[in-house]
Amino acid sequence: MSSFFEYVGQCMPQLTMGLKLTLQMTILSLVLAVIVGMITCLFSISKVKPLNWISGIYLSLIRGTPLMVQAFFIYFGITGALGIRITSFSAAILVLCLNAGAYLSEIFRSGIAAVNKGQMEAARSLGLPYGVAMRKIILPQAIRIVIPSVLNQFIITLKDTSILSVIGCGELMRQGQLIVARNYESFKTYAIVAVMYYVVVVVLTKIFQLVERRLANK
Repeated sequence: MSSFFEYVGQCMPQLTMGLKLTLQMTILSLVLAVIVGMITCLFSISKVKPLNWISGIYLSLIRGTPLMVQAFFIYFGITGALGIRITSFSAAILVLCLNAGAYLSEIFRSGIAAVNKGQMEAARSLGLPYGVAMRKIILPQAIRIVIPSVLNQFIITLKDTSILSVIGCGELMRQGQLIVARNYESFKTYAIVAVMYYVVVVVLTKIFQLVERRLANK
C-alpha cells in the first residue's frame, strides 16, 4: 500500500498539470459554446428560413456524428485540406465549443419555449419590438429555467475532454497515457486518473446543486 501512495506522489505533478488543462479547456470551450448555442437557438426560432436551414444543418451534423470523428475531422481533415496548422489545444477548444454549442442550443430553445407565450404577446401589445421583448422579457426568464441543464452540460463537456487525448492534447487522460507509455503501470495510473475525474465531478455536482437550490429559493 505504501508503494502505491509513493507511486501516486510520483505521478501527481504530471497528472495535476493535465487536470489544470482539462479545467481550462472545459471553461473556455463552454463560454464560447454558450455564445454559439444562443446564436444557433435564435437562428432556429427565427422566421427567416435561411437562418433555420443554417441552424438545422449545424445541429444535424454535430448531433449525428461522434465527438472523436469531429476531433479528427477538424484537427487532421480541415487543417490538411486548407494547408494550415493549429495546436491541439486550439483544435480541442473548437471541437468542444461546436459540440457543446449544439446541445446548448436545444437547451436554450426549450427554455424559451417554456416561458408563457402570453408574455411575448403582452409585450408586443405594449408596443415593444420583438427583439427588445425577447432580450428584456423572454430571455432572462429562459436563462433562469435552463441554468440546471447548462451546469449539467459543463460536467458532460469536462468528461468529453478525455476523448481529445486522441489528437495529442495534453489534458488529464493524455498525461495518464504518457505515464503508462513510460512505465507500463496501466492499472495504477488509470485508477488514479479515474479517481481524479470522479472527485472533480462530485465536487462540481455538489456546487451546482447548491447553486440550483439558491436559485430555486429566490
